[in-house]
Amino acid sequence: MGKILIVDDERSIRRALREILEFEGFEIDEAENGKEGFEKIKETVYDLVFCDIKMPGMDGIEVLEAMMASNIDTPMIMISGHGNIETAVQAIKKGAFDFIEKPLDLNRILVTIRNAGDRATLVQETKTLKSTVKKFKGSSIIGETPEIIQIKEMIEKVAPSDARVLVTGENGTGKELVARSLHDFSYRKAQPFIEVNCAAIPSELIESELFGHEKGAFTSAVKQKKGKFELASGGTLFLDEIGDMSASAQAKVLRALQENVIQRVGGEKDIKVDARVVAATNKDLRKEIAEGRFREDLYHRLAVILIHVPALNDRRDDIPLLAEHFLTNICSEHGIPRKSFAPDALDALKKVDWTGNIRELRNIVERLVILCGPTIQADEVLMYANPKMKV
Repeated sequence: MGKILIVDDERSIRRALREILEFEGFEIDEAENGKEGFEKIKETVYDLVFCDIKMPGMDGIEVLEAMMASNIDTPMIMISGHGNIETAVQAIKKGAFDFIEKPLDLNRILVTIRNAGDRATLVQETKTLKSTVKKFKGSSIIGETPEIIQIKEMIEKVAPSDARVLVTGENGTGKELVARSLHDFSYRKAQPFIEVNCAAIPSELIESELFGHEKGAFTSAVKQKKGKFELASGGTLFLDEIGDMSASAQAKVLRALQENVIQRVGGEKDIKVDARVVAATNKDLRKEIAEGRFREDLYHRLAVILIHVPALNDRRDDIPLLAEHFLTNICSEHGIPRKSFAPDALDALKKVDWTGNIRELRNIVERLVILCGPTIQADEVLMYANPKMKV
């Protein structure tokens, strides 16, 4: 926990709290009334807020209610010299993390800060876990071909280290699944897995997305924002489609990898980060380097370990396993009894030209589940998959 806001109309209280917290290494900001405090909370990312209850104008409870209405989940600790059990209960019910009476006790303050930090970490982990479960429910690296077995063995060897990994392969082959497996089998697995799709973010915004920005750094920067490097600190940062990153962003990523330090856009302060970086691309980065579109020094920083994910057309023997896996998951998602493939239907799937790889296979299986009867037949695969048959 790093940055704390103190909202109190008594200067002596603000000064005393500031001295205590700065001695403990926290960065402190102040507001002398509720209105000023809430404006700062809207504009800046704080790790914790201390807020007095009794203040002229906008009191602490109103600040708390405004935060809840704005979906700002920064932990707030209410403080008051006129406190009683009823006031404390009211504050907690409205969403405050804790309530401390004046005069403030040093040990109580430090314990509460530590607990609030634990709670914030738990909230972030829960959000990440829910997102992961929702997106990858039932997913795993499925396959028994030699190429997939080799990838699984490589993950088992590499995951416990902090070595950077570059995952290559065509679109839809499952590069993100490899990155998540590296995270899940590492000692960082309890920390966040943060993904950035470098191809989906405009070049003028990629630096803000990766490194964050300070308020006023550019026209739409109305508040301070942490970047993905900071959010992934302690965990894993997955840079998908790294070959599409702008030249200026490449230079800053290189510095971050070399020094484990970043600067927010519009800021001058160095921020230490500790994120394991896994990158992925569908491009030939050697060719991109030769044509001046990708930095060779960044390539060598990223490609400590290389993992290539084969196209689905190069691992056709895994198609029945994958199809059965998707069939089970899709039937469950749609709430229908599990369907099945006729043996010749699986053979037909193996003959499709899978230009979209595993992503295309999943889409076709979902189409077959919706449109076909209890047992999916080969002619239905021919009809709905529209395959380009191999001779």
